[in-house]
Amino acid sequence: MIRPLLALTLLSIIATIGPTSVRLWHSGSQEPCAQDREAWVTRALEKMETVKPGMTRRDLLAVFTTEGGLSTGLHRTFVSRDCHYFKVDIDFKAVGRPNRDKDGRVTLDEDSRDIVVNVSRPYLQFSIGD
Repeated sequence: MIRPLLALTLLSIIATIGPTSVRLWHSGSQEPCAQDREAWVTRALEKMETVKPGMTRRDLLAVFTTEGGLSTGLHRTFVSRDCHYFKVDIDFKAVGRPNRDKDGRVTLDEDSRDIVVNVSRPYLQFSIGD
């Protein structure tokens, strides 16, 4: 009589704890992957935040690349080299040429020596294709 009761108790404990321990084991196996993604995003953001006003367009292009869409020689959206969904908008001061043409329009000319004057906060957005 005691053995069947002991077996029944043991089975009910396994039935109660079993699904919980499987769930804990499964979620535990996903954590390293989530941590890897978080670490990768952290590294990408830290790299993006190295771009500061006063740097040149050439310096900027070590971290970012250009994206399609509307732009001028003094304002453009750039995408992270790590992930093209990570973006910033950059304003420049022209070097070696006037900011505007003789009619007062901002020129489309760009120069690797142009100076970064403003960097937006990084944001997420799908890619824009021309």
